[in-house]
Amino acid sequence: MLAALLGADAAFDAAIAEDPDFALAHLGRARVHQLNMEGADARARVAAARQFVANATPRERQHVEIFASAIEGQPKKAVTAAEQHLQEYPRDAQVLALLLGAFGLYAFSGRADHDAARLAISERYADDYGDDWWFLTYLGWAKTEAGDLINGRAITERGYALKPSNAGAAHAVAHALFEQGNGAEGRSFLSAWLPANDRTSFLQGHLAWHLALIAIEDDDADGALDIYERHIKPSGRPYPPLNIYTDTASLLWRLSLAGKTGLDAHWQDVARYGDGFFAKAGAHFADVHHALVAATTNNTALEARLSEMQARDADGKLAPGPSAIGLCRGIAAFAAGDHESAARILEPLMPDLVRIGGSHAQRELWEDTFIVASLRAGQGHKAAGLISERLHRRPSRRDEAWAREAQVLR
Repeated sequence: MLAALLGADAAFDAAIAEDPDFALAHLGRARVHQLNMEGADARARVAAARQFVANATPRERQHVEIFASAIEGQPKKAVTAAEQHLQEYPRDAQVLALLLGAFGLYAFSGRADHDAARLAISERYADDYGDDWWFLTYLGWAKTEAGDLINGRAITERGYALKPSNAGAAHAVAHALFEQGNGAEGRSFLSAWLPANDRTSFLQGHLAWHLALIAIEDDDADGALDIYERHIKPSGRPYPPLNIYTDTASLLWRLSLAGKTGLDAHWQDVARYGDGFFAKAGAHFADVHHALVAATTNNTALEARLSEMQARDADGKLAPGPSAIGLCRGIAAFAAGDHESAARILEPLMPDLVRIGGSHAQRELWEDTFIVASLRAGQGHKAAGLISERLHRRPSRRDEAWAREAQVLR
């Protein structure tokens, strides 16, 4: 699980077969069920873990309750308990991992400072892990996402060298190269890693998504679509549904922004997939991606989802708050061709974009949409500041082209 490799489900099943009362094996199996959106099975395994952990060590009892809280929809309780637990048991890596990553509890907390929180807790326990292949990967990635690109990449590459088959490390390297604007090296790295590790990891599709982003950056929309069709589209992929849904929706949207047409069949395919796993509002990162799909295929579904998100916000259950709803409305305006309204809605939300979680690379989709909306509305001055900020962070052919377009409009 820590290396994002396929097979954890079978390994936990084998452990349970050897020792049916092994609480942490039931709990680990519950976590795999959760990642695969198998909620009833996950909760059943949590119940078994609770039953068998009663006479176990304090570490094991706390471990089970932390994951149980996360699986049962109590993320704030899980975060608090995990932070306390790690003070006693800093090398309980599964608990630390629960907090970290683009889809971790910090990222999906709705906090604007989740990048800083992730880095702080990683640095706090650096001495406890030393040169551990998993920990170095996440420490390096945390630094990269917090803006320390040089040290982040160096630490990530140390972790990668210790275990090159670790898909999490390959993913962190891909992010470091993305943040440095090093598309050529990123393409070379991923083009070698993906076939060498074919069908070994549940991040395989997401790493192909990173390769497709490089193709779009290089103005090769056809190449990006080819990657999508061969490695990313939903049918038959053995990856977590949240990865599949967000990767497919976001890549199709980016292809549309790049001017690619004829994507209707792909959009319908993703819509059907989403209806199977994300039929109602709940996971807000899925919800903001649902807006991309619904705005393109079914406005009735979009309005229904927005109503559900508003109800969750009123109940205090929408972690990013109203900004997530605003992002969806901006997407709807853009899809309807009302670029002026899209720019007007999205502009004040850019500072709050971080609250939806995910990575910088994933969140840039909404920045891209705001930039394109502003340009199409003839309001280059609105886009110029954000484009300049992005170019200051890293080189980008697309941003440079958009900067020239904004300058002409100004």
